[in-house]
Amino acid sequence: MYIPKMVIAGFIACVLLVFGWAVAVANDRNPLPFPDRNYQVFTASSTGGLRAMEELMREHGIRPRFRADSDQVDRTIFSDGTIINSVHPELLEKLGNPAGAIGLVVDDPVTAAAAAAALLRSRGFDAEVIEDAEPGLPIAFVTTDALSGAVLVFRRHQLRMGSRPARWTERS
Repeated sequence: MYIPKMVIAGFIACVLLVFGWAVAVANDRNPLPFPDRNYQVFTASSTGGLRAMEELMREHGIRPRFRADSDQVDRTIFSDGTIINSVHPELLEKLGNPAGAIGLVVDDPVTAAAAAAALLRSRGFDAEVIEDAEPGLPIAFVTTDALSGAVLVFRRHQLRMGSRPARWTERS
């Protein structure tokens, strides 16, 4: 039976690509934007605290992947989806000084935040939707007394967030 060399070469290339992707995933370096899971966010006490947490996480095998800094937030996104922020005081105050957040990936952040706030209110909790905390980003927050010291964050899938965040680099 004759098998063309191009078929064999194509098969070998596919096997190598799948193997390379599997190695990347096993080493927390998935090059694809899938899956984009829900995530957790923690607030560092300062920029120095953020740097210390970056170092601590690296020492325990959780690598920083991206820096998604904005005017209001210095943000490090780690390989396991954890996000640690150093938030400027004005934004912290606007959100009620949360120590952390539960992040949820949704199609429409404002609609999802409004629905979450309505559900929380129907259960007897206070809930407020904040849309403009970080202008220019497609995210919405819900502050609620159902969580102690935390908020809910609703954002679009990372493919619909705009440009890819910058690769992580050491903070000076």
